[in-house]
Amino acid sequence: MDFASVFGMIAGIGALVTAFVLEGGDVYALFQGTAALIVFGGTFAATVVGLSRDQIRAIPALLKVAFFGKTKDPHRLIRDLVELAGTARKEGLLALEERIEEFEDPFMKQGIQLIVDGVDPELVRTMLETDVQFLENRHRQGVAIFESAGGYAPTMGILGTVMGLVHVLSNLSDVQSLGPLIATAFIATLYGVASANLIYFPIATKLKLRSEEEIMIRELIIEGVLSIQAGENPTLLGQKLKAFLPPKWREVEERKGDSREAA
Repeated sequence: MDFASVFGMIAGIGALVTAFVLEGGDVYALFQGTAALIVFGGTFAATVVGLSRDQIRAIPALLKVAFFGKTKDPHRLIRDLVELAGTARKEGLLALEERIEEFEDPFMKQGIQLIVDGVDPELVRTMLETDVQFLENRHRQGVAIFESAGGYAPTMGILGTVMGLVHVLSNLSDVQSLGPLIATAFIATLYGVASANLIYFPIATKLKLRSEEEIMIRELIIEGVLSIQAGENPTLLGQKLKAFLPPKWREVEERKGDSREAA
């Protein structure tokens, strides 16, 4: 589980509730079933109107990626590609066929299989980059789902507030109840704005981050596979693939490389 995401959401909601209580508010006043139904039910309905059946079915999987997704280790990937490059130079590309099943990543398997089969390098690049392009499109659609929800939620909150105020105006004869009724009406706006900025938009941002990480990994694989096919020196390949890593990650990779050489 991505504890940072869960902690951030809980901390954000906790901060709002704590501030409300410190101002003298009653925490139970924040729990309004009708407001929640209008905001969350309305947001869900408005969001799914613009989605296909497959996109709706993909929502649980997207939430799983956001909260439970694991980033592949680029350091290990670089070491694997360097090792494969060494094997290819010593024993030839056909020797890599025995190694294909060692990798869990289907994209890695596909790339190695293509070069083992002797596919033209330009065609290998085109096929793999096309795969990445469609992956990016699918990820963009997933992000758009939660961005749409984040856009609808505040509007649904306003609708809930307006409905509540209509109810208030229809009971002006009971002056003593006006204050609580107006306060209850504005809870819907609170739900809408809070859910958009503490739930939907953060999930969309997390999915964007996951997408960028996966695309970086796949681009690294493409460069590594094509370099292996070209017969590049394993050491030079390792240096080249480090360029895909952020500066701090490069330092980690260099320290691991030094420790392996010392051993």
